[in-house]
Amino acid sequence: MVYVDGTEQSITAVQYAICLASFSGAELIAHYVINTRAMEDLLRARIFLKDEQEDYEHDMESDAERYLNHVNELAVKKGLSIITRRSKGNVHKEIVNAIKEEDVDLLVIGELSRIRSRRDEFYDEAERAMRTVPCSVLIVKDEDRVWEMYESLS
Repeated sequence: MVYVDGTEQSITAVQYAICLASFSGAELIAHYVINTRAMEDLLRARIFLKDEQEDYEHDMESDAERYLNHVNELAVKKGLSIITRRSKGNVHKEIVNAIKEEDVDLLVIGELSRIRSRRDEFYDEAERAMRTVPCSVLIVKDEDRVWEMYESLS
């Protein structure tokens, strides 16, 4: 399974996961989590009004659809079938649940952002997922090399 969050790093992870699945014949799942926990925190802090939260959630659902369609196109270009999934909730918990439900043996994620403090580390959802999933984790780096590998697939 590859975690997609719309960042450049997650798209690089998708390209790498497509290469891995192509080389190994493995089934590939792309999973996008709509972070409703963050929205609830903003509502509780009175940064959002309820109507604004609903609009923002709708925008995030549209983003999820757009990114999962893009991921599907990347796979189809290389002759690979990909299963796309999305869920809503707390990101790291949703990733862990999806891995357990789908019996995933490898989580592929993009390069983690630089941690400036222990607090940042605690709130980085991808890092929390990496530390709590019951399977192996592959962190994809070197965007240029991954792009070359992806492009070389026929």
